[in-house]
Amino acid sequence: MSALDGSVVNTILPVLKNSFSSSIASIEWVVTVYLLVLSGLLLSFGRLGDMRGQKSVYLLGFLIFIASSALCGLSSSVGMLVTFRGIQALGGAMLAANSPAILTKSFPARQRGQALGLQATMTYLGLTVGPSLGGWLADQFSWRAVFYINVPVGLLAFILSQRFILRDERVERHESFDFVGAALFLAGLTALLFGLNQGQELGWFSAPILLTISSAVILLIIFWLVETRITSPMLDLKLFTNKLFTLSVTSAIFNYMCVYSIIFLMPFYLIQGLGLSPSKAGVILTAMPIIMAIVAPISGALSDRFGTRLLAFIGMVILAAGLFLLSRLSLDSSPWDIAFRLAISGLGIGIFISPNTSALMGAAPRDRQGIASGVLATSRNMGMVLGVGYAGAIFTTKLGLLGSQNPESFVLAIQISFLAATFIAVMGIIVTAFRPQALHAQRPAQTR
Repeated sequence: MSALDGSVVNTILPVLKNSFSSSIASIEWVVTVYLLVLSGLLLSFGRLGDMRGQKSVYLLGFLIFIASSALCGLSSSVGMLVTFRGIQALGGAMLAANSPAILTKSFPARQRGQALGLQATMTYLGLTVGPSLGGWLADQFSWRAVFYINVPVGLLAFILSQRFILRDERVERHESFDFVGAALFLAGLTALLFGLNQGQELGWFSAPILLTISSAVILLIIFWLVETRITSPMLDLKLFTNKLFTLSVTSAIFNYMCVYSIIFLMPFYLIQGLGLSPSKAGVILTAMPIIMAIVAPISGALSDRFGTRLLAFIGMVILAAGLFLLSRLSLDSSPWDIAFRLAISGLGIGIFISPNTSALMGAAPRDRQGIASGVLATSRNMGMVLGVGYAGAIFTTKLGLLGSQNPESFVLAIQISFLAATFIAVMGIIVTAFRPQALHAQRPAQTR
């Protein structure tokens, strides 16, 4: 549900613009505010889950998400919708920051990869179904139905979670919540993401963007210094002394940069380069997430048997190959050829994501699973924004140098951009190759 809600609203932005008679810049905040609030609060709610219990924070997140979804559907102005989307992101952060921790604690280490692989499948299915479901609901009913659908689904999920998720363990530690650190991180990350998100539109060297990114860097440096000096930090920096944890986070960011480079660039290639309709382009684009959804749980189960490093490495290598193949697309490429290259990329992503998530979560102590979940979710959002910003900057710069926007220029700019994304995947290969092997819990010894 949370993955679907992150993608479903993009489809109905033109409908919202017409419904509210608003500008594109105003309507874009419906998506932007969700991203900023969600990203800025993930670590805070991961930490709160460690302190107060993941289940309680998770259930509260459902209630906030359900209520705010209903309020989004009732909105009578853009301002109301943006406000309620911010509240919806608050609930979404509670869900996203604690679900991997709940899964990790609910399964033994020998099944961790399989469980997290199934979660990845649900995420990819949500991302796949979101655009088409959003368009269908808006056509059949109205844009409000896109938000109202969360209410019955969310209530069912809340009831099932209340019934089946393991009860929170009693925590005897007397730790206080780091409000200063939480505020600094929220302000710093929000400024950074906003700068990266708007840099392409306002100009990367414009005064507002330079000021915003500079402020973000200063705030995050202050945050880092504060966290090293207090007894109960929001982000336990000791986690990053674990080489496996740090390199798993780094490779996750590289992987998500590649994923969202593809998601950003392919519609331009298909619609403006080849002249396909949005519906035909959408069908071709489903090749990647479908393969990801099929492969992720299989890879997770295999990582429980053979370890996480080899499969994560293989996944990154295949993703790099897929990106290189995408960089060779031309105006003569057939739909089946394009879908095949996307499927190769999806195969690499699906093989990589479950073992890498399992390694990351397994490297964190049991009492820091919530904050590890928050770091994982934050790395996903950081990769998304960095990937779109990176690919977008190269794409628009190349188009500007060509001085033309005909199909040939579009395809050449796309090719260069995918080559740049291939370089990011190669960096991910190097990081994955040099990280230590994850250690699973030992299986009981057989009786002689």
